[in-house]
Amino acid sequence: MKQTNVGYIIKLPKVGFSSITGLSENDGKTLHRTKRGWMWNQFFLLEEYTGPDTQYVGKLHTDQDKGDGNLKYILTGDGAGSLFIIDENTGDIHAAKKLDREEKSLYVLRAKAIDRKTGRQVEPESEFIIKIHDINDNEPKFTKDTYTASIPEMSGVGTSVIQVTATDADDANYGNSAKVVYSILQGQPYFSVDPETGIIKTALPDMSRENREQYQVVIQAKDMGGQMGGLSGTTTVNITLTDVNDNPPRFPQSSYQFSSPESAAPGTPLGRIKANDPDVGENAEIEYSISSGDGSDMFDIITDKDTQEGIITVKKHLDFENKVLYTLKVEASNTHPDPRFLQLGPFKDTAFVKISVEDIDEPPVFSRPWYLIEVDEDAKEGSIIGQVVAQDPDIAKNAIKYSVDRHTDLDRIFNIYSGNGSLFLSKPLDREETPWHNITVIATEINNPKQSSQIPVFIRILDINDHAPEFANYYETFVCENAKAGQLIQTVSAIDKDQPPRGHKFFFELVPEFAVHPNFSVVDNKDNTAGIMTRRNGYSRSKTSTYLLPIIIFDNDYPIQSSTGTLTIRVCACDSRGNMQSCSAEALLLPAGLSTGALVAILLCIIILLVLIVLFTALKRQRKKEPLILSKDDVRDNIVTYNDEGGGEEDTQAFDIGTLRNPEAREESKIRRDVIPETIFQIRRTAPLWENIDVQDFIHRRLKENDSDPAAPPYDSLATYAYEGNDSIANSLSSLESLTTEGNQDYDYLSDWGPRFKKLADMYGGEDSDRD
Repeated sequence: MKQTNVGYIIKLPKVGFSSITGLSENDGKTLHRTKRGWMWNQFFLLEEYTGPDTQYVGKLHTDQDKGDGNLKYILTGDGAGSLFIIDENTGDIHAAKKLDREEKSLYVLRAKAIDRKTGRQVEPESEFIIKIHDINDNEPKFTKDTYTASIPEMSGVGTSVIQVTATDADDANYGNSAKVVYSILQGQPYFSVDPETGIIKTALPDMSRENREQYQVVIQAKDMGGQMGGLSGTTTVNITLTDVNDNPPRFPQSSYQFSSPESAAPGTPLGRIKANDPDVGENAEIEYSISSGDGSDMFDIITDKDTQEGIITVKKHLDFENKVLYTLKVEASNTHPDPRFLQLGPFKDTAFVKISVEDIDEPPVFSRPWYLIEVDEDAKEGSIIGQVVAQDPDIAKNAIKYSVDRHTDLDRIFNIYSGNGSLFLSKPLDREETPWHNITVIATEINNPKQSSQIPVFIRILDINDHAPEFANYYETFVCENAKAGQLIQTVSAIDKDQPPRGHKFFFELVPEFAVHPNFSVVDNKDNTAGIMTRRNGYSRSKTSTYLLPIIIFDNDYPIQSSTGTLTIRVCACDSRGNMQSCSAEALLLPAGLSTGALVAILLCIIILLVLIVLFTALKRQRKKEPLILSKDDVRDNIVTYNDEGGGEEDTQAFDIGTLRNPEAREESKIRRDVIPETIFQIRRTAPLWENIDVQDFIHRRLKENDSDPAAPPYDSLATYAYEGNDSIANSLSSLESLTTEGNQDYDYLSDWGPRFKKLADMYGGEDSDRD
């Protein structure tokens, strides 16, 4: 039996490869398949076919096919039955739809032939591949629709800006469909693009941001190597030039002028200047300074960081009378210069600023910021202790008056001469009470009182030795009965309110009358203390319980002051170690045998006896002084008031003044009726008065007689003598008499009597005063 190898024959279209040749017998020998230069199981198919008929792929054929229709061809795999259709009788394969390589570029199919009657495969299943042949149906696409880039200005030619990238979906392994070339459509001559890499570079040198900051570049990507017929895509690149410090600041004008009142306080702004810098950000930051000028120490300039302006300010107090015009040289410089551009020139600029000082009315200025005056505390009232001086700083040199702020001198101890500023005392000083006085003196312009200034004056009171030293404490001194001679019983010290410049120095000694005291002595310790020493052995409380020791204390200043202090020394009982046990009188009486109860009884008896004596004496006095008149009209305790207004000198009916002038008409002296008389005194008759004696002399004589009369009322009685005096030159002003006058009376003479009679002149001087 001959063996025959059977295979499929696939006829491909002319665009594909040739079909597979069959196998044949040769003299019983095994036939071998001839190997072709292509693979039988792979072929290509054009994508995007647009012809009127379906695209023919190829033909399946087996040697077992006799053409009688017994065999059936079946196609399976990717797209079988949908994309690829096979004629089961003839084995022809067609593409039913347009194919897109970008969607699927490779299809794997399997083919087999079966016997329609038996259903068995007449050939083993064979696999083949259909590759979609690419055509240039996709344009290049950029990764971004719009690119954004920036580059520093003044960059050199060829500086890379940004790289753009475009991709083509066509097959890069087949033809030039996916070979992309870049070109620039817009942005020349400023920029260029590398055709292969898509890197955008600068094409012009020294591009200035100040001239143009934004650029829009359009880049094209074209496939087919940029040849005609190739597809293309475009993108936009927005390029911004960033700033560098390539421009120095510049003042718009070479000089500026400002003015300032001379009263402007330090720190007061006068004006602003600004240098222009076309750069931005920190490259435009400017620092201002005063490089020179005659006002460099009087004015200052500071930089406003927000506006980049220079603010001219006052540095020191100005004085119009001293200088009226200042000139400054102001410099503006960049704070962040770029070393690459230093060769372009200095990155700074200068301008001149002229400042004129305006005159204003200034308050007086004292010659010193404060005054210190020293004055002795014994200075006399009215004495001048010092002087303050102020003057008007203006050209007018207005006169000045001085005064003391009384809020600082409530006691009005000091005063000042308003014309020359001399301070003098109005009251005496006492350093021990107030060693310092702080007052304020005010200087005011006479023509403009609103212009005034104040100055503190510190007055130090210098000490004068006007206080005597005295004991520093109250000393309770005692001496023991068993004390020995030369024993120290007390140490005394002294104080002095004065404060001598060399310190205190006190001396102690007994008063001259006790210079040699038989019981005690005073020993000056030369350290402002003194010791009290005993001068004999033993002291007795029964003889003397207390000693008084007067001591004189001297100081060492001029004039020397001294005082005498008396030290009370009690004699006390002490133990063997000198500790006081008792100093009371009770301790002295107990040894005599009297008990405490006995002493109390003796004291009560003495007190009762004294009370009885006082009562007896009081009753005896009351009997002697018992008055005769016991009613409320007793002249000793009552004053009788008569509200009767006399009629004046012309009223002779109410009182006869002739009676006062007639000494014979007065009543005879009578014995007092309000007190029981103890002794009847003989009434003294006074010498008769002359007829023309004055009433005032009369009253004085009667007063003298009353004071020397032992029978006069007691001291709690009131004896009244009235005397009006001589007639007035104004005659009577009584309103009672004015009713009797006929016609109008002229009272104009009242106006000539002075301001005290002005009220009366106003009341009676008018024509209608009576009616009013």
